[in-house]
Amino acid sequence: MGRRGGTAIDTKASAGDGQAGPASSQPDLSGFTALRSVLRIRPFRRLWIVLGVASFGDWFGLLATSLFAANQVESSAAKGAVFGGVIAVRLLPALVLGPVAGVLADRFDRRYTMVICDLLRFVLFASIPLVALFGARGGVAAGWAAIAVFLIEAITLIWLPAKEAAVPNLIPRARLELANQLTLITTYGLTPVLAALVQSALDAIVRRLSGAEPAELALYFNAFSRLATAIVVFYGIKEISGRTADEHRSEQGMLRQFVEGWRFIGKTALVRGLVLGIFGAFAAGGIVIGTAPFFTVSLGAGQAAFSLLFASIFIGLGVGIGLGPMIVRELSRRRWFGMSIVLAGASVLVLAASIHLSMAILGAVLVGAGAGMAFLAGTTLLGREIADDVRGRVFAVVQTGTRVVLMLAISLSSLLVGVGGSRELRIADLGISVSSTRILLFVAGLCGILAGISAFRQMDDKPGVPVLPDLWGSLRGRPLSPAEPFTRDGVFVVFEGGEGAGKSTQVTALAETLREQGYEVVVTREPGATEVGARIRSLVLGGSAGGSGPSPRAEALLYAADRAHHVATVVRPALARGAVVISDRYVDSSLAYQGAGRTLPVDEVSWLSSWATGGLKPDLVVLLDVDPAVGLTRAMARSGAADRLESESVAFHERVRYAFLDLAAGDPKRYLVLDAAQPLEALRVAIADRMAQLIAESDVTVDGERPEPPAQRELSDENLTSIVDGELERRR
Repeated sequence: MGRRGGTAIDTKASAGDGQAGPASSQPDLSGFTALRSVLRIRPFRRLWIVLGVASFGDWFGLLATSLFAANQVESSAAKGAVFGGVIAVRLLPALVLGPVAGVLADRFDRRYTMVICDLLRFVLFASIPLVALFGARGGVAAGWAAIAVFLIEAITLIWLPAKEAAVPNLIPRARLELANQLTLITTYGLTPVLAALVQSALDAIVRRLSGAEPAELALYFNAFSRLATAIVVFYGIKEISGRTADEHRSEQGMLRQFVEGWRFIGKTALVRGLVLGIFGAFAAGGIVIGTAPFFTVSLGAGQAAFSLLFASIFIGLGVGIGLGPMIVRELSRRRWFGMSIVLAGASVLVLAASIHLSMAILGAVLVGAGAGMAFLAGTTLLGREIADDVRGRVFAVVQTGTRVVLMLAISLSSLLVGVGGSRELRIADLGISVSSTRILLFVAGLCGILAGISAFRQMDDKPGVPVLPDLWGSLRGRPLSPAEPFTRDGVFVVFEGGEGAGKSTQVTALAETLREQGYEVVVTREPGATEVGARIRSLVLGGSAGGSGPSPRAEALLYAADRAHHVATVVRPALARGAVVISDRYVDSSLAYQGAGRTLPVDEVSWLSSWATGGLKPDLVVLLDVDPAVGLTRAMARSGAADRLESESVAFHERVRYAFLDLAAGDPKRYLVLDAAQPLEALRVAIADRMAQLIAESDVTVDGERPEPPAQRELSDENLTSIVDGELERRR
């Protein structure tokens, strides 16, 4: 069993990761209030505006450079070669300069790095149409366009990590996700649409009125947007530096910084998970893009269907970025990242299995939504949890790697898509085309799912907390809490059951057996094991059914209060020193009595108990099952007067009984269910057998040595009863 009870969580991550509970530092802001809270920060507001303009220029000039270069030659074959060549050149710098770009971003003042890069890009963008303006035509102009694009992309590789690493210095950690949302929606949602509309309008108006090339205007606009960015960053956002290069960093060589950056990525589970997940998502996305034109053919659709699928991916991207945080709410961002990649991968499988365009569109939207949520979560985690002195190198690895992975995935999938041809599989009256395109999409979906699962396992900050209940609780605003970390060498056993099941008898018998073997045994109960608990017990059990006792919700809260104090002051300390803790009732009693019996929402009672106990679960739950009619008769004979719960109706106790049985059926490895109508000795033997197995697997020791498993002491029913009578008298 070892040292159990949870894993230490990075306090920095917990403080800013949107976790529920009192420690959350994120203010309760939403909608326009939250938006104003970010835009009220002047340095970020200025940066967001100029980056929005620059992003518009980038989208506006994305194809302008290639179109301009293609227009410099005459033949159709040459135009196609030049157009594709200039596009390909945009990806080459990632292979050449990518590995060292992050070192430059971390080594020098980021404000000056961004300003110098933007000034160089201004000159290069403006030079492309100027070369043609001053008489250079044909291959010279096209060649210079390719060279300029190569240089621009190389400079961008330095500018991007400097910008990404600097933004967290402008924004409080609690508002970083919202700032990333705003930036990503502007960059990938608003400006592409606006650029497309402006491009269409210019193409129709400029050519008709003046005969000029719209591509040249786009290049000039892109150039001056970079000049504007440089001016604003230099004069208006001095805070963007965050820090200047310290002496240690300036004394290190670039090679040393490069090696340290990669070593940091390799040894940090969070960064490894992020990099692996992002690369897997981009590989799957690249295969989707590379196979999309051929996939639409297998659906019996044409070029318009390809455009529709492409647009659907961007619509999903915007939905994921814009609405994702509002949907998952307080879910751990580390978990959200892995789940989003799994969603994107599973959606690619939907695409692969699509037999109609409408199904393919749904799959494309979900692919985009998963990718958008993963992109937002990953960017936020990198900015929030990575130290400032290595942040630029980590961003550079991610940005360079995604470009390379995307390029390879698109290229390889396009080459392989024709292999194998296409066959039609008849299912009823449906004609399904089984082609290499669908096989590649299927492989891409599996790769995305595996990458998401692997990233989730490396990054999970709530080990032991079930994923789907945590997601469902987060959607409802009540995420599950991870177990509080503590050294746990003892064994925790809980006895549960309805009234008159004989729990006290078996608790006392087991404790006596274990003590004779030399184990430290702590016998406790709920409610009432502490002074605070005794006062709570009088509140919840005093009176009669329907009397002046607490309301059902108040009753649940009182039990949770007793449990929180009980675990903190009795159970955890005993487990930490290696004792065997035997408790008469625990969390399951609240789920059965307040959940099923009082008909309160069981998931709410479960969340409340989990929060109160810090996620502490027993190693074994012994459930003594008894018919309510029999158990209530026993209870009355034992005490002579019914307490508030014993006075409830038989129907109430029937609901309690079946709730206990349902809980046991849901986790059979941790439960021992016994028929309480059996003889006391038979029950004792069964419990002792299971306890012997449990202790043999544990770290419990006697005087520092592991003893033999507890023996099964021969006890008669009469002896058991006398032991219980003595224990009850001691409690009184």
